[in-house]
Amino acid sequence: MTERKTVIDLASFQSHLTVDDYKAIGADYAIVKTTESTNYVNPYIRSLIDRSAGGGIKGFAFYHFGRFHNDAQAVAEANYFIANSKAQANVQPGTLMILDAEISNMPTSSVIAFLNTVRNAGYHPGFYTYKYLLPNFNLEAIHPNMDMFWLAAYPLANGKAAGKNPDFNYFPSANYVDMWQHTDNLLGYNVDGSITLTDNAINLFNPSEAPTPEPNKPIEQEKPAIKPTLPAHNWVDDLGVRWFAEKGTFTSNTDLHLRWGASPSSSVIAMLHAGDIVKYDAWARTNGFVYVRQPRPNGQYGYVAVQDARTNEPFGKFE
Repeated sequence: MTERKTVIDLASFQSHLTVDDYKAIGADYAIVKTTESTNYVNPYIRSLIDRSAGGGIKGFAFYHFGRFHNDAQAVAEANYFIANSKAQANVQPGTLMILDAEISNMPTSSVIAFLNTVRNAGYHPGFYTYKYLLPNFNLEAIHPNMDMFWLAAYPLANGKAAGKNPDFNYFPSANYVDMWQHTDNLLGYNVDGSITLTDNAINLFNPSEAPTPEPNKPIEQEKPAIKPTLPAHNWVDDLGVRWFAEKGTFTSNTDLHLRWGASPSSSVIAMLHAGDIVKYDAWARTNGFVYVRQPRPNGQYGYVAVQDARTNEPFGKFE
């Protein structure tokens, strides 16, 4: 019987996790977001690797959120992914490098072009998508061009916390699945959790060659992501929503409502358009979205939904 391993995936939204958090989660492997499109590099790659390795993660892979709609752009994004993974995480040939395919109108031919670019550069290409998006792709055509298939489907909706052992009565049946992402809130830590289904998935993490913390650099355990004058590292508001302090900039790629509360029913402050920028100091998952909080004059705050919490598709880019 194939051994099951717990895998988490890490992006900027998990930058607050500490070494102790990773120890409590107890995952075996991690997949770290490197890039998105050709204009975003995750600024927390090194700290995510260092802290998770210090918390017991034994093997790593990396992923890219694809934004392409044609073969040429797919190749450009794959090369951007490879170059920045080398620069930021010193990835070595043979590393598992995964395409996160979640947007609409992404051609199968372009997926294949991306995967082949990764493979030709000496890496193991992986393909990730959601069960409900599978009809958008020709999986049989993609299969020979990928070394690992990672499929997402959540038995528990609305961000409910899930354990490490999913209910296989809800398994998203499909061909070639090596790993199942079964929750976006593993053990209540607001981190995506997956379980391996094949030996192939386990072998591709190359645990004996996992990245290690930078030499002569102590592992950061409680370094705050923001200035001490901002609110506590994380807290629960009056509505029971847990917020995480993170200072950043969000640039919208579509029309969005800036509201007085983190709810679709809250009053609108303004309409944001593509290219509009919001500086935020905290984020939370609630009401089916990821919201960020914008500090405003007189101690007030604005809130905007910046990502679909079900599909993880962002509505812009983060810096």
